[in-house]
Amino acid sequence: MQARHSIPVLLTVVLAAALFLLPPIPQDEDYHAFADGRTLLGIPNCLNVISSAAFLLAGAAGLSCLARGVPPGAMPELMTACRIFFAGMLLIGMGSACYHLAPDNRSLVWDRLPMTLSFMAFFSVLLGEYVSARAGARLLWPLLLAGVLSVLYWWLTEQRGHGDLRPYVLVQFLPMVIMPLLLLFYKSPFGSSGWLWLVLVVYAASKLAELGDAFLFELTGIISGHTLKHVLAATGGLLFLGALYYRRRA
Repeated sequence: MQARHSIPVLLTVVLAAALFLLPPIPQDEDYHAFADGRTLLGIPNCLNVISSAAFLLAGAAGLSCLARGVPPGAMPELMTACRIFFAGMLLIGMGSACYHLAPDNRSLVWDRLPMTLSFMAFFSVLLGEYVSARAGARLLWPLLLAGVLSVLYWWLTEQRGHGDLRPYVLVQFLPMVIMPLLLLFYKSPFGSSGWLWLVLVVYAASKLAELGDAFLFELTGIISGHTLKHVLAATGGLLFLGALYYRRRA
């Protein structure tokens, strides 16, 4: 059992070591050139700005529901992480809208910081639910700190002329390697992992939509991949809320 619980730790060490063998990864300036740059209703990059409101809705819905008490599909020890997840969603909506109004590295900081809060909080919940509630609760604050520091490190290195995204890449993608393994090889006290699989699948789809930004805009002429990314990622937050309310202890 203890050896099995060491798997996430070993993966973290191995993937972190592999990543930091690579040279520093600067921010690509083309990242800010989104496919849909239309100004509508006097709003530049209008649909990317407006679609950020999906995060506000998901965050507000989550915080409102959690204010009523511990839902049946949540562990009391992990409620702080759940609240931070939805608070992060609210902040993502604000940060994303501000970023898309004037996309550059400076505004991107405020887009990325709240992303790390929600992402690390969700990772903490899964660790707590599938490995150890105590470990998940205790790891919440170190994980949040790691997320925030990864963004600040990138920004400071950009300011010095040699930007390095490696810590941020680790924070973004290491959990995406570990979380499916948790769902596959560990057991939840709530039985089926269907809701959480949906969260991960929708989030993965949002990243694919982001990569296909220009392709989807050319295909539809209406909606770009980045706009769709916002909607899908916010939907993932609502699916997590569904998991908290519609699951029951096995």
